[in-house]
Amino acid sequence: MIADYKHYALRSYSYAVLFGCFFLSHTLFPQSKQQKRTIYYASNQNEIVKLQAKLEKEYLYNTSRMQQLEFSNGWKKKEVLVDGSVVALNDFGDDGTPLFYTTLMDPTSKVSRANTLHKGGDLGLELDGNGLQIGVWDAGPALETHQEFDTRVSTNDGSNETSSHATLVTGTLVSSGVKNKAKGVAYAAQALTNDWTRDKIEVVEAASNGMLLSNHSYGIKSDRVPDWYFGSYIKVSQDWDDIMYNAPYYLMVTAAGNAQNAYDNELPIFGKTQDGFDLLLGFATSKNGITVAGANTRIDEKGQLLSASVTTYSSLGPVDDGRVKPDIAGDGTSVFSTTSNSNSSYTSSSGTSMATPGVTGSLLLLQQYHEQLFGNYMKASTLKGLALHTADDVDAPGPDYKMGWGVLNSKSAAELLKSKDFSSIVSEQTLNHGTTYSITVKALGDGPLSASISWTDPKGEFVNRGNLNDVTAALTNDLDIRITQHQQTYLPWRLNAAKANDAASRGDNRVDPFERIDIENATGEYTITISHKGALTNGLQNFSLIVSGVELTPCSITVPKNLDMVASSEEGTTFNWDFTEETLYEIQVKEDEQPWVTTHSWTNELDLQDLKIGTRYQVRLRSVCTENMLSEYSEVFEFIFQGETTQELINAPLNYPATLDIALYPNPAADEIRVAADASKDAVYSIVTASGTIIKQGELEGAIPISDLSSGLYVLLVQDYAGIKSSKFYKN
Repeated sequence: MIADYKHYALRSYSYAVLFGCFFLSHTLFPQSKQQKRTIYYASNQNEIVKLQAKLEKEYLYNTSRMQQLEFSNGWKKKEVLVDGSVVALNDFGDDGTPLFYTTLMDPTSKVSRANTLHKGGDLGLELDGNGLQIGVWDAGPALETHQEFDTRVSTNDGSNETSSHATLVTGTLVSSGVKNKAKGVAYAAQALTNDWTRDKIEVVEAASNGMLLSNHSYGIKSDRVPDWYFGSYIKVSQDWDDIMYNAPYYLMVTAAGNAQNAYDNELPIFGKTQDGFDLLLGFATSKNGITVAGANTRIDEKGQLLSASVTTYSSLGPVDDGRVKPDIAGDGTSVFSTTSNSNSSYTSSSGTSMATPGVTGSLLLLQQYHEQLFGNYMKASTLKGLALHTADDVDAPGPDYKMGWGVLNSKSAAELLKSKDFSSIVSEQTLNHGTTYSITVKALGDGPLSASISWTDPKGEFVNRGNLNDVTAALTNDLDIRITQHQQTYLPWRLNAAKANDAASRGDNRVDPFERIDIENATGEYTITISHKGALTNGLQNFSLIVSGVELTPCSITVPKNLDMVASSEEGTTFNWDFTEETLYEIQVKEDEQPWVTTHSWTNELDLQDLKIGTRYQVRLRSVCTENMLSEYSEVFEFIFQGETTQELINAPLNYPATLDIALYPNPAADEIRVAADASKDAVYSIVTASGTIIKQGELEGAIPISDLSSGLYVLLVQDYAGIKSSKFYKN
């Protein structure tokens, strides 16, 4: 199937506008029952039931084995080590190796650029996770009564042994900001906290019933397994892949671990033990989840990454079959968060345990934003693909085995979602066995063209049961992306586990369920083709396609120019303005003090009928290129309708001042600011950040509330018939 994307995108958008879907992006709703039902029916309930029964049976059997081992060896059911780590026997490998789970915190202590998505952030959004839930599995539940949690944190599995580590993680996710330094990434979301003992069983049920994300800041203790476990795809990895495949909206986010300097793998797949490669274990090697590395980052006030490097503690990849793991990196150094010592206690900590909730919370905000923009949630493959597609690349181009595809960039991800169908594609598709999927796109011409595919792969059929550094691929359905132009074919990035320190190359990727192609300085038209090798399990594979740096429409989000009245009669007036190609115009008309009445047109002409003699009218318009890509409004054209003699009102007879002077008080201000100005009743204001983003607008009526703004310097613009004036103020 070959498609020209832009025509489909433009027309589907115009129907959405004309049938009332416009401005969906400005509504805020929690996850609804209908949305949860959609996720429920998208899950393979027959397989979910079978999987739950299988995991429950294994859990009961393993519990009995663990009790015998603990008794015969004198082991504690759960112990706290000298460094504060919690350790507990929680599973067995196929070879009988006891698997000890441990929290992944280094005792010392910035999260992601999710702050750009918050109220007052650079993007002018108000994302906070309100109405959404995050699952947290850890050494135990968080302290529900902490002052940062309001009533938004609950124990989901009946556990009664509060965990300090879980409280730290949960605070990084959802703290409300009673102490501003501790404010969580998704600070209005709910957290369902659980003990890790029955993690797989509990996640299966929660995921099939609507849970979108869960955080797992723990892993298998690296000094208590044989060397062949490192980088292996084992049964634990397989189980989690099976869960995510059968619950396609659910994404597991897990910490990579802190074993880089533990020197526990004496026989890594690459290099020497001291190099720190080949340290990932258990569910950190699953295909479908996101594994998070720890990064040291420097980011400027505009959210631009200045520098980044992997931390000295973060466990490095690769996995043995050469997949890109870890997938992404977050800042986990010196993160200030809640503790369980009291309802008002805090501390700073570091580790991939703290990097992971920064990523999980950011992903939840991206789900919230997608729902605001488009009315539904992304499948997990789309969310994962979005995060990897927009990550900030570090060092050499392409991924690596230290920080995966780079440092999470929530701002870039949100901007890509907003530009969907304008300069980016975010599409969920199905590839049937024996078919291909192709589209043609035109490069923007001012930077790279990037295209990626992501899919939630069926569980791997191969499970390692004792072979050291076995390179057998865990991938089940091998999809391929190619981009062609003329006779040239562009291939995706890939890594080689046997040369783990080398830069990524381009070639046929046979191991990763995410593939990305980047074409620098792209110009002209390209064809993107998705195909597959071999037979597809179940005869098909759902996948997510993300493309950036493309021109999907010649529409330009510039303010329409030269709005003018071209004719007037006893019945009405006619307006036109400069035409721009493939642009939908949103036109607003206002009668005296009545509200604006909105209509849309694909032409550059407006015919107003049934006007009242002697009545004042206003007209303005803006360009609309997609549901979320639109220009500012034009200047208002104002007239009093007088039949054939109707003319634009210019500087009379309104008795407005020829100039506009303003003064602000108090300044600095904390809760509200007032404007002293000889302005008309139609004056409007805008508050602009130091980076030039408009974050608040309204009519100039009384005091302007600013309590919701972050501390800092802002510019207040006041616009009236006499022009625009500005003044700076400082928010305490």
